[in-house]
Amino acid sequence: MMTTHEMLVAAQGAKLALARANGAVRARALELMADCVVEDTAAILEANGQDMAAARGTMSEVMLDRLYLDEKRVASMADGMRQAAALPDPVGRVLSRTVRPNGLQIERVSVPLGVVAIIYESRPNVTGDAAALALMSGNVCVLRGGKEAWRSCHAITAAMRRGLVKAGLPETAVNLVEDTSRDSARELMTASGLIDLLIPRGGPGLIRSCVENATVPCIQTGTGICHVYVDAAADLDKALAIVENAKTSRPSVCNAEEALLVHEAVAKKFLPMLKERLVDGRAAARKVPVELRLDEKAAAIIDGAPAGPEDFDREFLDYILAVAVVPDLDAALTHIAAHSTGHSDAIVTEDAAAAKRFTEAVDSAAVYVNASTRFTDGGEFGLGCEMGISTQKLHARGPMGLEELCSYKYIIRGDGQVR
Repeated sequence: MMTTHEMLVAAQGAKLALARANGAVRARALELMADCVVEDTAAILEANGQDMAAARGTMSEVMLDRLYLDEKRVASMADGMRQAAALPDPVGRVLSRTVRPNGLQIERVSVPLGVVAIIYESRPNVTGDAAALALMSGNVCVLRGGKEAWRSCHAITAAMRRGLVKAGLPETAVNLVEDTSRDSARELMTASGLIDLLIPRGGPGLIRSCVENATVPCIQTGTGICHVYVDAAADLDKALAIVENAKTSRPSVCNAEEALLVHEAVAKKFLPMLKERLVDGRAAARKVPVELRLDEKAAAIIDGAPAGPEDFDREFLDYILAVAVVPDLDAALTHIAAHSTGHSDAIVTEDAAAAKRFTEAVDSAAVYVNASTRFTDGGEFGLGCEMGISTQKLHARGPMGLEELCSYKYIIRGDGQVR
């Protein structure tokens, strides 16, 4: 068993080989990695079955869905690799060029970050997405999955490394930490000189631990208290479809809606529609009904659980929705400013002026008009797949694709100039 430190040293040793591999070589490697993942589908699903068996009884059904793999999800992971391979090579792109009065030619050129480490929980498909984006952007990746998904992640990584070798690249360009204890996570957070960027993907506890303890550069990702605001000028049928999708299509992911704000002018009509669709209708169809946690004004219109003071600051990741009635757009904006995590927030309205005010005032990575928050995703944004959703502003924001995994350097050409 390789220690985490030994793995990081080996990862550093792979940087030069990737630096020498052009975009065509890296794209070919991704194609071969995708082929190997598909070829190993049976082994990956067997490993995932063991993870699922161990997790049952200790995880909710919604969280089990994050862990679960089937042939379709494995194929989707491979497709994400192929989509990343088809994207333009970001490495070596000239971002700016200028010639100084003294004749110096100065170019700002896109370059890989180096070694990118990703700590993630429960979702084994992140293994493929993260490796694909890291490799295509010329980076070595170090993956640290959760212990509940380790068998699945190990099987996926083994397949990808076989593809790397077929492509003539070192298998140490993609690494999976074997130690799933908290010690290995802390070691990644403090591996100064060995890790160029750390990306945590998981719950608030993981994000907070990385932010508080990391001595390496770290990007905050994931935590999504996402809002949908139904304006006085909303098309209510459209609003209902958007809210249903944002909450129920996959409640365990970070771009799912957690809070609904409804303008008081439409609340008496819209909230009964909401309860019929998300609660009564789902129960009748033998689907999991959504638990509505209502503020006082909403509770005066429909039945539901009373919202506690913490419910508008909670990422439920479940079939639970906090609901509040607000007097106007300004109140909605004030609420979102106080409770949003800066991930994704939406307005449903046919009033162009209200939409403009919302998009200008809401300070989130993704701001929607008349669309579900569930679109905040690298694939949906045309990035192939994503490394995570950054909820900070430096140096990346929103879905992180190839460009966000690059830095830049200056290349200066002269003809004997001295200062």
